[in-house]
Amino acid sequence: MARIETFEDLACWQKGRELTKAVYRTSRSGEFAKDFALRDQMRRACISITSNIAEGFERGGDKEFHQFLSQAKGSCGEVRSQLYVARDEAYLSDADFQTTKTLAVDTSRAIAGLMGYLNRSQLRGSKYRTADAQPT
Repeated sequence: MARIETFEDLACWQKGRELTKAVYRTSRSGEFAKDFALRDQMRRACISITSNIAEGFERGGDKEFHQFLSQAKGSCGEVRSQLYVARDEAYLSDADFQTTKTLAVDTSRAIAGLMGYLNRSQLRGSKYRTADAQPT
């Protein structure tokens, strides 16, 4: 397994980034672009996913990270719910709906996997390392 050194190395953050790109792409034209409330809320929810993963990672503690991952996972559900609204309003083709929904589900699963790993591991985060236990 590759060493995780930055939040950009995390698969869940990478998947969240792909989801964000898909939401921005599908919401920038047609009637979807004119529905400012739904468009902006979906975009904010996507941004929340990657932002919470990044912020939690940078906090340096496993419990805080887990909490931020939980927030990110919740935002994945929010995006999925909003995708149904966009499809019901005919803002998305069936193909765009399915592709974007799959990205949201995959992102949520990746986050859940990382949360499970944190729960099972003895990792406590860099902020808990003592000065004499720091790697050289």
